[in-house]
Amino acid sequence: MFFRKKKIDNLVAAPLNYWEEKSYFLVIIDHDENILANIAKNVTKIKNLKIKNENFSTDEGVFILNIEYENEPYEVGFYLNSFTIPEYYLNKSVSFSKEEIAKLRDAKMALTIFMPFSNNPKKSYHLQLKIATMVVSDSIAIMDESGEKLISFRWAKMAANSKILPSSHDLFTIQAVNHKSGEVWLHTHGLCRCHLTELEILGSNQKNFISHYNLLTTFASFLIDKKDEYFKNNYANIGILINRSPVIATYIPWTDALKIYNNIKIGSVVDRVNGHNSDTSVVFLYKDEVDIQNHILNKIDIYNDYWSDNPIFFISDEETTRMSRLSKERFNYVKKVFNDKDVEVNVKIGLLVDTKDNYEHIWFKLLEINDDKIKLELIQDPYDVKNIHKGDIAWYNVSDITDWIIFTKDMTIDPNNVYLLDIKEEL
Repeated sequence: MFFRKKKIDNLVAAPLNYWEEKSYFLVIIDHDENILANIAKNVTKIKNLKIKNENFSTDEGVFILNIEYENEPYEVGFYLNSFTIPEYYLNKSVSFSKEEIAKLRDAKMALTIFMPFSNNPKKSYHLQLKIATMVVSDSIAIMDESGEKLISFRWAKMAANSKILPSSHDLFTIQAVNHKSGEVWLHTHGLCRCHLTELEILGSNQKNFISHYNLLTTFASFLIDKKDEYFKNNYANIGILINRSPVIATYIPWTDALKIYNNIKIGSVVDRVNGHNSDTSVVFLYKDEVDIQNHILNKIDIYNDYWSDNPIFFISDEETTRMSRLSKERFNYVKKVFNDKDVEVNVKIGLLVDTKDNYEHIWFKLLEINDDKIKLELIQDPYDVKNIHKGDIAWYNVSDITDWIIFTKDMTIDPNNVYLLDIKEEL
């Protein structure tokens, strides 16, 4: 018996949706409290921000502010709307206490804040967080509609008040859709507002999707932080496998990719009727310089024998510096809980490699804190630092830290989600 293949020669991408063209936040509120009337007054409290013009449309109920923030112009819109939170955002969430989840289920109203991003997406996202937490004095959560995620208001306030920009990871989410066959479709949300294409991985599976998730996270972050380098070369060297093969990522539009992935179970044309059909692209790999020069695209599955063996994905120098600054800014949280017998802390330190031209960032167990000194035990063997080994113990400076993790009985805490400790104390 013969079956006719679906014709996919004339696929056309749909226009961007409104939440892809601009960044949309829905700040959950429990009452009006003349929020719209006080927006201008509250926004002017943000440092380095000036209002250039304001306009309120009585017909549409939209308040528009034209502002200048750190010498860049932005147009920010606000309107009140009814709101009911989808239940799947609350399932298994550790970002909120039980009391907060109950209040979120009862929420009926939100203040929508929308704005286009500048060419510096992280700065724009930081500004949107500042505006959201300044115009609403108290909330539980912000629905990041463009990124399809629910943000704790505690996290939003902590991020807004920090001098350090959010991570590129904060600007997007990755969703995994499973098929009964075991096939997995991974795709991002939030990159279009950053003037980038959304990214996808087709044909993943249960064994390898975590590595593919990390690949997608690394690639998306690379595009946010170093998009000019990508567009110059049309590829990004973002990692290395255990067999020393490089992970060189590129992408093509989904309309072209489906001609190559013509037998997939999930992520096909049928699954794109109501979404994932605008500016979204599928990730492919180059194996080497020959592939790069000849634009030979390889599916992700060429490395199926290696994905599960802990591939190393690179972190940009910009992100390493940001993480280091944030870990130092919030190290007091580590000092606060370190003596708890149910807590263990790991610290990442950057060590100069043997070639003396780079740093390798490796993990230690925190044994002792003495003012600005920390006693550490190495918990992994370095790749390119030969004079120290797993189990070695030595003193380092707090200023050497580039990251840290707090392990409690209930959760894992890092500098980005340290607000969860406040929730833990309330339980």
